[in-house]
Amino acid sequence: MANLYDIPLRTLTGEPATLADHQGRALLIVNVASKCGLTPQYEGLERLQKRYADRGFTVLGFPCNQFGGQEPGTAEEIETFCSTTYGVSFPLYAKADVNGDGQQPLYAELTRTVDADGEAGPIQWNFEKFLIGPDGTVAGRFRPRTEPEAAELIAAIEGLLPH
Repeated sequence: MANLYDIPLRTLTGEPATLADHQGRALLIVNVASKCGLTPQYEGLERLQKRYADRGFTVLGFPCNQFGGQEPGTAEEIETFCSTTYGVSFPLYAKADVNGDGQQPLYAELTRTVDADGEAGPIQWNFEKFLIGPDGTVAGRFRPRTEPEAAELIAAIEGLLPH
């Protein structure tokens, strides 16, 4: 697997970035969407951000329009929706394809990771979650229906953070 910290990214506002901006922190990388049945997961993601930020944890959102056209907005519309509807304080990145020919290189690496059932491969839907350890290795993959505050995800996050 490539070094995740070296993969070029863009912030939601179009600035160049990499995961190295968060090196040494545990990260939860999530493909998000504003018009999805799972969109209320933003609430749980924001609670995780607030609960664990001081312990070295950050949620990173990657808007994606590949599943039912559920993230059609511009960067400005996405930012406004996330901040006004859910009070999102965690970083958002440029809209990305997480599957297929135009797959964002970060997701090309992440989708090699197996989930709890031992299955790797394409992202199934919006709000699939990848937990990255402070050392930059993928520590877990959680499918879209796993709520942000599910016991197994909380346990995995806490296992990566200093006590």
